[in-house]
Amino acid sequence: MKASWNGVVIAQSDDTVVVEGNHYFPESALRREYVTFSNHRTTCPWKGQASYYSLLVDGELNPDAAWYYADPKPEAEMVRGRVAFWKGVKVEP
Repeated sequence: MKASWNGVVIAQSDDTVVVEGNHYFPESALRREYVTFSNHRTTCPWKGQASYYSLLVDGELNPDAAWYYADPKPEAEMVRGRVAFWKGVKVEP
């Protein structure tokens, strides 16, 4: 699977975990040169607190376009160390 935005591959891996229709990529698959800080947080009732990254490609910012669970609840342990995408990021084989 690969995640791309603005014509650039942000993450690519054969090892994704699908939860609620979202592909969670290993953090090691993330191309860090396109990832920047976000202080956005949300809470999922069964996964726990999500933290976010923004994407920066060719000077264009996509705020809070990736999320991860640094310390997921036990029932969501499968997403630990993984990142998922939304906000216009294409995830496809």
